[in-house]
Amino acid sequence: MKLKGKIIDIQNKHIYKGEITFENGKIISIVEKEHSVNRYILPGFIDAHIHIESSMLVPSEFARIAVTHGTVATVSDPHEIANVLGIEGVEFMIENGKQVPFKFNFGAPSCVPATDFESAGAVIDFEGIKLLLENPDIKYLAELMNYPGVLFDDAEVLKKIEWAKHYDKPIDGHAPGLRGEDISKYINAGISTDHECFTYEEALEKLQKGMKILIREGSAAKNLEALIDLLPDHFENMMFCSDDKHPDDLIIGHINQLCARAVSKGVDVFKVLQAACVNPVKHYNLDVGLLNVGDAADFILVEDISAFKTLQTYINGALVFDRGEPLIKSVVFENPNNFKCSKKEISDFRFESSAEKIRVIEALEGQLVTNELIEDALIENGNLESNVEKDILKMTVVNRYENSEPAIAFIKNFGLKEGAIASSVAHDSHNIIAVGVSDEAICKAVNLIIENKGGICAVSDSDLSIGTGEEKIVPLPVAGIMSDKDGETIGKQYAELDRTAKDLGSNLNAPFMTLSFMALLVIPALKLSDKGLFDGKDFKFTSLEV
Repeated sequence: MKLKGKIIDIQNKHIYKGEITFENGKIISIVEKEHSVNRYILPGFIDAHIHIESSMLVPSEFARIAVTHGTVATVSDPHEIANVLGIEGVEFMIENGKQVPFKFNFGAPSCVPATDFESAGAVIDFEGIKLLLENPDIKYLAELMNYPGVLFDDAEVLKKIEWAKHYDKPIDGHAPGLRGEDISKYINAGISTDHECFTYEEALEKLQKGMKILIREGSAAKNLEALIDLLPDHFENMMFCSDDKHPDDLIIGHINQLCARAVSKGVDVFKVLQAACVNPVKHYNLDVGLLNVGDAADFILVEDISAFKTLQTYINGALVFDRGEPLIKSVVFENPNNFKCSKKEISDFRFESSAEKIRVIEALEGQLVTNELIEDALIENGNLESNVEKDILKMTVVNRYENSEPAIAFIKNFGLKEGAIASSVAHDSHNIIAVGVSDEAICKAVNLIIENKGGICAVSDSDLSIGTGEEKIVPLPVAGIMSDKDGETIGKQYAELDRTAKDLGSNLNAPFMTLSFMALLVIPALKLSDKGLFDGKDFKFTSLEV
């Protein structure tokens, strides 16, 4: 087959009119040739770090959306499903991904559970990591979130690193805010990337010390504005990623959006495409074509090199997206899960106290980091209550793998004026997390998740004690974190639920995505696990009451 267009040669920084010939999934020839076709041909985009599960789609359905934006491959950390189902969950992701023409590149989840301070559904120790890394389908050791384990020479963590080195596979990092001697030790352990930088200075230091830095724009964490000015001088050592992308956002765009924004800020298009297309292939040794003779025929046709509107996407020579129509078929799959807790009572969410002050988590728009605040307690009948006027709302994390007492905290900036929202997408252990204006609302939302064995939901109407509150839920029957529906359906359902949360008063851009990170203990400053309030700076539990 032959295709004409303006061919973008990223390596030689050259755009020319030409023709590509490809057969049996490989590029046979690329020649300069005059023609009048006004479109560009370039390598496909690669998301250099993403958790497919956060799209709430199984890999095969994720692929059907991603190719519409010119994405041909991902570097995917399956630690979300691994925390629920262990190695069985990783194998589900690999096998489901193989059912469609898309290049998923999965890693071995290094932190299952992410910490010892929470309850997960599985454990993958260093022997499990060895088993995974032996598999040629596993391309790297996924993000080492337990950076204290590296800094303090934890034997289990170091064994996982050694197995990655033994199999000559890259090791991904996760070290938000780590600087100075600490980041030097982390890098010297063999860890090669970081996608958690939230300041220019932090990213620059890590680049200067030899790390590859990923610019992340997800549904919650957005770091492009802070880091983009590094790209012109460090384009050979930077990549683009989503990390976590909710389905409604994925329908709108993917890595193409980062490219468009970078170009709009004046960054040279070749440097942008080096980060978006070339660097992930080189760093992770991916079997993805880069528009060279002999390469796999993985490339895209775009309308222009400013907005990067995709016209066609080819993977291994197969046309998988054509002018508005994804050509990847849906596949049949089972719904593995791990959900064992029973429904809760309203009294389970009481927190008896006489404290005058409490510690409060401050959620920050567009960030995974939080602040720790000290605020006045609101106590009624001996119970710590939400203070809606001050936007200090009660929050809970409920162990979904066994019956235990809910953990309670308080959080600021969710803005709810009535009702509650809840989710079984709660990084990384994926217990049930909820925030609401009253114990009644929180209990109703939590039980809705339990009844459905996973999902995200919103409960409206503050008078829930007599059962008049309205409720909406998007069920997530695959491990309690993914849908069994197609991307368009789940995207619309999620968008509707997102609007409901905002109708309840939330002014966050992505309230459910933000909520899902409020149990992520490895990112400071203050988070909540099913075992209690956690100080991410000192890496230990702390008290709600001051």
